[in-house]
Amino acid sequence: MSVFRVLLSIIFPPLAVVDKGCGSFLIVTILTCAGWIPGVIGALVILNKSTQMPTYPTYPTTTNYNNNRTHCQY
Repeated sequence: MSVFRVLLSIIFPPLAVVDKGCGSFLIVTILTCAGWIPGVIGALVILNKSTQMPTYPTYPTTTNYNNNRTHCQY
């Protein structure tokens, strides 16, 4: 979160989150219409969110069961 974004969220909250997506922009706009302080708090919360998604281990989509046999073959 940059200092410019924090200042922009204090001055005009919807403009600070315009690149975070339509939903974030809409929520902050509604909060700003309801009151300036809720809009600032909403913008700061959205800007404070981590932008990186958690990484999960990837598993193969197909498994070759012929190579993974553990029982006896006759």
